[in-house]
Amino acid sequence: MVRFGVVKQLTILGSTGSIGRSTLAIVDACPDEFSVTALVAGSNWKILSEQALAYRPSIVGIADENSLDSLRAALAGSSIEIVAGEGPCAAIAAIPVDVVVAGIVGLAGLPAVLAAVEAGQTVALANKESLVSAGGLVTSLAQHNGARLIPVDSEHSAIFQCWMGWAHIGSQISKRNSAICDAIDPSSIRHICLTASGGPFRDTPLEDFDRITPVAAVKHPNWSMGPKISIDSATMMNKGLEVIEAAWLFDLPSSSIDVLVHPQVAIHGMVYFNDGSVIAQLGTADMKTPISYALAWPGRLDWRPEPLDLSALGTLTFQEVDSTRYPCFALARQALESGGGMPTILNAANEVAVDAFLKTRIDFMDIADIVAHSLEKTKEIHIDSIEAVMRLDCMARQTAELACAVAASR
Repeated sequence: MVRFGVVKQLTILGSTGSIGRSTLAIVDACPDEFSVTALVAGSNWKILSEQALAYRPSIVGIADENSLDSLRAALAGSSIEIVAGEGPCAAIAAIPVDVVVAGIVGLAGLPAVLAAVEAGQTVALANKESLVSAGGLVTSLAQHNGARLIPVDSEHSAIFQCWMGWAHIGSQISKRNSAICDAIDPSSIRHICLTASGGPFRDTPLEDFDRITPVAAVKHPNWSMGPKISIDSATMMNKGLEVIEAAWLFDLPSSSIDVLVHPQVAIHGMVYFNDGSVIAQLGTADMKTPISYALAWPGRLDWRPEPLDLSALGTLTFQEVDSTRYPCFALARQALESGGGMPTILNAANEVAVDAFLKTRIDFMDIADIVAHSLEKTKEIHIDSIEAVMRLDCMARQTAELACAVAASR
């Protein structure tokens, strides 16, 4: 039986990554609820071809044009349309569907997100870098074109669910995001709180940080994620990026967004109200939960998840973020409060530094130093178009690359 009355059509951007694979797992669990219209990947033509043959979308796209011939050979004999290159792949996001899942990692996902919001789509947004680097641009286009931004990050989904838990569903939440209710008086909210696991080095002595390796850093204690986001979790840059994302999604200042380290990751987010009430969202450490909510919104989907066992957890603990242990988090706060193009610089420099660390060119502790240097040395420009975002991003990457070279030579 189709619960929603119609089969929802999906476009999945970044289908071969962790978000994309988790989304397809939801489709597998609820085959009568969804059909796949389009799949887009970066360069992994082999997995993309396997997905295409399994789900039979109308069109697939691969950003790496060098992989086009291999993809065509793998899909020979099928009627699936194939496109290659960043531009054609971004254009797929504008094809009308019920939900566009934006799961491409990094700023590479911005063109497709912009194409989706310009087309007035409902976007299940897992690409936080789009809002970090171009929050004003994305949200203004979404508002102008009637697009909806449904958060997929577990913490933002938690805030969204807490907010919607007392709001009248179907209204508009914020002037920036038509998925969040206008019926709510924002003055009744004191602040929101995102939680963080603290990553794999939460209890590692600070004097051992200079010996951290990429292999150790990608081993997240709770979540199964790709290498880049795993490193961001280890530095807690990821949580800093999420604070910036929350500021745009929920139209809140930095001072109204708290973060607590919560090792058990049972509570993902909380909304504090002026009357002393706190509404929290709890769930297992499984990205399929927030993905399923984004796909089913404004309803919920029974994909037969493993239930949260609070008795097995026993105790829930919380602590403040230690800026000495997590300097990247403090840099993200600084960028948000400075505003303008500073978050764009922050994101670009972090992507460069994380890539250099994963390639063992720099040490773990160099990541924060390179981001701080880039924030200080990159000349800021006004962000009013995707071209301006890309120009500032390029400038920040150049600054960060030079800083990486200096760090590598030491």
